[in-house]
Amino acid sequence: MKVLGVDPGVSETGWAVLESAGTGGKLIDAGCIKTSPRTPLPDRLLLIHRALKDVIVRHAPEAMAVEEMFFLQIAHTVRATLQARGVVLLAGADAGIEVAEYNPRQVKSALTGSGTAPKAQMQKMTQAALGLKEPLRPDDVADAAAIALAHLRAGRVKGLRVLDRVGGGK
Repeated sequence: MKVLGVDPGVSETGWAVLESAGTGGKLIDAGCIKTSPRTPLPDRLLLIHRALKDVIVRHAPEAMAVEEMFFLQIAHTVRATLQARGVVLLAGADAGIEVAEYNPRQVKSALTGSGTAPKAQMQKMTQAALGLKEPLRPDDVADAAAIALAHLRAGRVKGLRVLDRVGGGK
C-alpha cells in the first residue's frame, strides 16, 4: 500500500509518500510546500492544493493520512492552519483516495508505544522504521512521514484506529 502522509500548515505543509514494507515502510518521496506570508491567503491555499494534487498524480497513493489539529494558541494561526488543512483534505477527496485523520497521540502511540513521546523520540523511531541514515528535515516532513507510518500500522497497533475517513476508493 502506498500512503501520502501530510502535516498541514499554511506556511509549511510537509508531505511524505511511503510504501508498506515489512513492519516499517519505504520512503518513496518527501517534501515541504512553503508559502510566503507576503502572499495573500487565498493564493497560498491554492498553491498548497495544486502542489498536493501534483504529488498525488505523480505518486498515485491509495490513501492519504492527515494529522488532526490538537491546539494552537494564536487565533489567527488556528484559522489559517484550519484553512490549509481544508485544502489538504480537498486534494485527497478530489483525487478519490481514502483520507484518514490521526491525532498526535495516535501517531506517537503507533510509532513509540506511548502517546506522550517527545518529538526527538518520534524522529528517531521514524528514521529507524524507514531505514534512513539521517532524520528527515524539516520537522514538517518528518511529521508527515510519521503520520503515514501510523496509517500503515493502523491495522496492526492495538488501540489505534482511524479517527475519521473522508472519501473512498477511486
